[in-house]
Amino acid sequence: MNRRELLTSAGAIAAAAAIPAVAQAQSGVTEGAAGAGGFWPNGARLAISMSLMYEGGGQPISGAPGVIPEPIRNGLPDMPTNGVFQYGIYEGTPRLLDLFDRHGAKVTAFMIARAVDKDPALAREVVRRGHEAAAHGRTWSASYDMNPADERQFIIDNMKSIERATGQTPKGWSAYWVRNSPHTLDILKELGFTYYLDEASMDQPFILPVKGGDFVTAPYTFHMNDIVSYPFEGYNPAAYEQALKDEFDQLYEEGATKRRMMVMALHDRISGHANRVRVLDRFLTYARSKPGVWFARKDEIADWALKTRNITPYLDRGPVQKTGLSGPSA
Repeated sequence: MNRRELLTSAGAIAAAAAIPAVAQAQSGVTEGAAGAGGFWPNGARLAISMSLMYEGGGQPISGAPGVIPEPIRNGLPDMPTNGVFQYGIYEGTPRLLDLFDRHGAKVTAFMIARAVDKDPALAREVVRRGHEAAAHGRTWSASYDMNPADERQFIIDNMKSIERATGQTPKGWSAYWVRNSPHTLDILKELGFTYYLDEASMDQPFILPVKGGDFVTAPYTFHMNDIVSYPFEGYNPAAYEQALKDEFDQLYEEGATKRRMMVMALHDRISGHANRVRVLDRFLTYARSKPGVWFARKDEIADWALKTRNITPYLDRGPVQKTGLSGPSA
């Protein structure tokens, strides 16, 4: 039985056993915690939080950006680009799940509804292995220019697809290219979300006031994002590996005296390739060799930020229309 068949079989078994509403997080802290205490659970010195952008099958069949620089004529199916996205389903996600299992690391998968609907068994398998399912839109398309009612439905449709396939209600959100509307945080708060991903302004989580309550930003990353680090021409896995280690070393050093969080953004169709998984394997081995490293899902990061409000930055920056930064709409 090949990997694909194993996943399908496992997904069917999980469905038959009635997947619990929320998968239990199994993230752990490497032995010999070396933090000052209080920044992260069990005195961990550094949190590493990985996102898996679960997008294969969620893209439009014509016009999706990909590795071929010349755009296809409008309306014609872009078969080679769609094949690149499909790689994330057939090979990328299964290979990455195996990698995470080997290292005992749990991640957050940001799932597009259309991608989930096309392969619900794979989405179930992600959750069955202890990872978090978060929302990433109904389709792989912009929502920042929608009116509030349409945007709300766009997010609700995404939630329903994830719930049908995995039994898990998403608590986290990330938009297409992390661009949101002035109303997004208000909508997310109303729908029961506790955090979102889409600001890369800090190396730690922070809280924003939204609709009379607290809403967490579990920060995004561009510079540690595979979609930036692996351009079509001249990509260099070895350089990305060195960048990961340098990022880790600096933040681990700083983590002795303040809360630090290392963020990695991985795409199923990009980091799931064989040579890139080797890079991730070596980096995770290196990170796990250090004491006090917590591999955390985004929901765990958000929950801990709320539990430790006394040391979590609280940014009351005013409405987004005035600041140009994330916040309430008014």
